Amino acid sequence: MKKVASGGELSRISLAISVVGSNNEHTPTLIFDEVDVGISGSVAEVVGRKLQELAGKYQILCITHLAQVAAFGHQHLCVSKSQNQEGAQTTVGQLSEAQRVDEVARILGGSSITEKTRNAAEEMIASSRAL
Repeated sequence: MKKVASGGELSRISLAISVVGSNNEHTPTLIFDEVDVGISGSVAEVVGRKLQELAGKYQILCITHLAQVAAFGHQHLCVSKSQNQEGAQTTVGQLSEAQRVDEVARILGGSSITEKTRNAAEEMIASSRAL
């Protein structure tokens, strides 16, 4: 399957198998790397909901580039990479609630966060919690 499916497709297949077999799963942590590649909009929202559903039983680690998926997360970590003369350095930090809103807004609108993108991010996060 690796020869014909992309990494995102394989990750979505893994998500589907995990959802279907979640009652029989004995793994405490499930990792999904860019499960959102090649999807958008309402499909991304469904993926976010399914991940949220699995999070009721397992610890989920999901690397995402879509606000629709990120909004469903319970806790957000931001991974950043910087380069200097000594080499590359990767840092991971837990985001506060305000930083989380800003990060979802940045995913929505790019590096310049406006009041509209921040409001949209807040609404997406609030909607995901209401489910």
